[in-house]
Amino acid sequence: MKRSRKIFFSRNRSAQAGMTLLETMIALAILLVVAAGVMGLAGVAVSTTETQGHLAARTAEYAQDKMEQLLALKFCDGDTSGTAGTDTTVFPAVVGSGTGLAGCSNMTAGTAQGGGSLSTTAPTAGYVDYLDASGNLVASTGNWEYIRVWQIVAQGTSMKQISVLTQANHSVGGNAVVPQTTVVAVKTFPF
Repeated sequence: MKRSRKIFFSRNRSAQAGMTLLETMIALAILLVVAAGVMGLAGVAVSTTETQGHLAARTAEYAQDKMEQLLALKFCDGDTSGTAGTDTTVFPAVVGSGTGLAGCSNMTAGTAQGGGSLSTTAPTAGYVDYLDASGNLVASTGNWEYIRVWQIVAQGTSMKQISVLTQANHSVGGNAVVPQTTVVAVKTFPF
């Protein structure tokens, strides 16, 4: 009886033999192929997050900052008839040496005027400033990461539309679109 039991156990052991080295190598090769595919996807995810998340959020923040600075000015700041307005291209803004909000032609009636443009390739002087990676103002030809341009457009006799466009200098990744944000607000006379 002991002998028949031994034969029975030895048959079960041979049926449950471990994996061979060849099977292990094939499993590792399949795992390596899958991991390589996932790592490529991770690189795309990181560049998209940086461009569309971080840089785009910064452009929105810097556009909003400039809009708040412009909305704090008086409606007729910077009369084009010769009176200089507030210089908003520097921080803190300097009164009497810039374009302000492009002024008014008739201070009592509040007839609005306009100025500036939203072109980042050919910005209008007095309506553009440049920021470094931390959001600090830099010289126009300096080491800038963000450009802000703004435009004031007269909407009738007592309303101005103020538009601020902020664009990053670059994007992350091969074919990524350079992030930019435009903020628009309306200012009315006499405020």
